[in-house]
Amino acid sequence: MEYIEDIAALEALYGTPGQPSLRKVADHLTPLYRKWIMAARFAVLTTVGTGGTDGSPRGDDRPVVTELDPRTLAMPDWRGNNRLDSLRNIVSDGRVSLMFMVPGSNTVVRINGLARLTADADLRARFERKGRQPATVIVIRISEVYTQCARAVMRAGLWSRDDSDGLPTPGEILSEVSSGEEGGAEYDAAWPARAAKSMW
Repeated sequence: MEYIEDIAALEALYGTPGQPSLRKVADHLTPLYRKWIMAARFAVLTTVGTGGTDGSPRGDDRPVVTELDPRTLAMPDWRGNNRLDSLRNIVSDGRVSLMFMVPGSNTVVRINGLARLTADADLRARFERKGRQPATVIVIRISEVYTQCARAVMRAGLWSRDDSDGLPTPGEILSEVSSGEEGGAEYDAAWPARAAKSMW
């Protein structure tokens, strides 16, 4: 199999991008980009660091990011599994991408930028929930914001189907990769209560 290792060869296969795909890019939150992103409660955060790349789902029960100014966003780092893959990457290499999704919309909005991590007490307090605060907040300086082509979401029928029947559970997967030492049905049964207790 031959691989494409030359940018000119790659571009020759695809041709030139259409003007709208270039003109839609802004370097800050315009009023309409702001409206769209503030409706998003879910995003995928992509980072890169010395250990490789990471893609991390981020969700909240209100906008997943807060605007600090038209070029700066803040994202609380709510409790997860404490692997810290994304956060380690941000500390070592601040380049990030965010893909914001809103259920029912085929549009995806992307932000590319530079992120830094802070444990600033005042900023953490802005996100307080049920007496708890995030351990840190990711502060993102926007380089680019633009809409993605909707075809991928349309092709996948993302919001019009449910393919979850028969999927393996996290407990089953954990049991498989740990040769039965962890996970299983007990893990899955305990998960809802554990998640509810540690959501914030």
